[in-house]
Amino acid sequence: MSDATAAPPVMWRPYARLLAVSALLGIVISVAAFAFLALLHLMTHAVWEELPHAWGFSEPPWWWPVPWLLIGGAGVGIAVRSLPGHGGHAPVQGLSMGPVPASHVPGILLGALAGLPLGAVLGPEAPLLALGSALALIVVGPWRGSLSDPARNVLALAGAAAAISAIFGSPVVGAVFIVEATALAGVAGQNLARTVLPAVLASGIGGLVFTGVGQWTGLEIASLALPGIQGPARLDLADVLWTIPLAVVVAAAVRGVRGLGGVVARWSAPRPFVGAMVGAVAVALCASAYALLTGRSPEDVVLSGQGLLGPLAADPAAWGVGALLALLVLKGLGYAVSLGSLRGGPIFPAVLLGAAAGALLGDLPGYGAVPALAAGMAAATAASLPFPVSASVLVVLLLGSAAPPLTPVVLLAATVGYVTEHYVLGPSRHAEQHAPAH
Repeated sequence: MSDATAAPPVMWRPYARLLAVSALLGIVISVAAFAFLALLHLMTHAVWEELPHAWGFSEPPWWWPVPWLLIGGAGVGIAVRSLPGHGGHAPVQGLSMGPVPASHVPGILLGALAGLPLGAVLGPEAPLLALGSALALIVVGPWRGSLSDPARNVLALAGAAAAISAIFGSPVVGAVFIVEATALAGVAGQNLARTVLPAVLASGIGGLVFTGVGQWTGLEIASLALPGIQGPARLDLADVLWTIPLAVVVAAAVRGVRGLGGVVARWSAPRPFVGAMVGAVAVALCASAYALLTGRSPEDVVLSGQGLLGPLAADPAAWGVGALLALLVLKGLGYAVSLGSLRGGPIFPAVLLGAAAGALLGDLPGYGAVPALAAGMAAATAASLPFPVSASVLVVLLLGSAAPPLTPVVLLAATVGYVTEHYVLGPSRHAEQHAPAH
């Protein structure tokens, strides 16, 4: 007899209510997530596309990031220094899926809306997770007295799952992410199933509603996406062999970026407003230097990299070796500074930098451009998170129809990247806070 049939029958009704509330949360939070991401998209498009064109520029000039990042740094600095919750935790600490009090929402919103669309080299996943968790606790507020602490934690996790399925563009990624995070937090057996099932349900329903709202409104939102890319029909031996050193190099680079981000975080912690302002200026200088050196738009360096990922994957040769090197160095520096001084999520820029590394090394003898791109993304994502399975699933889904022959390279790169970062290089000085609270 399985554990499920041996469970006391009296537990079914409260658990069924928990599932029903989780389904409701999936609907509510997916709508809120869509609104949040749509607002981010509209603000980003206005600052980096509409305003330059209105002022007679075909693309943002080299100096364009400076004034906007000064404004963004001031907004983030106010959120971190003066509002409850400090605008969310520093992104160098990773992702947190624990319960978030409603009092933290204004600071999280200000930190995200001030920094992300104005040029912070971070993604929206961390504030969206926090907002999903907080909104879940707000929705169940009237029944709070009848809920146990574990039930509140499970519902907060369900809220985070609904939010993360939105930002990754797939409820599958959200569900795998939650399951892996919960398992790594030490929950096992039947407790694991009972804990993650509401989150999986919320993620699935949230993804369905999120897609429907997008079709109904016609509004664009920002999520990780690649255009249809043409992968090889099969892998060559060289593709497999080159993937191993590529993954090691990418993981070591991720460690270096995160280490620099930790240095910035330690300096910024006692002076959050000054730290945010200095960090914003540093990001702006990186973007301006990139534009002056390459003749390309400074927008390549600022922001999360979501918008750049598609063009890079579609035509990596359009950058050239010099531009790719400049992108890796200067966006990597901007990413490190943003990790320590601004507010947002750490995943999206890592995916972009991994793709850029793959595009740069795709000309190695016998190495295909698309396998190198896939390997770079997988290694960078697995090195930046303690979730190698989620990293692999995310990259496989990004590759779309090209994924089947490339999946072995993705899994190999994710494994090598994860092992290099978390075992070969040793524990980082900055403990990552990815696990949900229980």
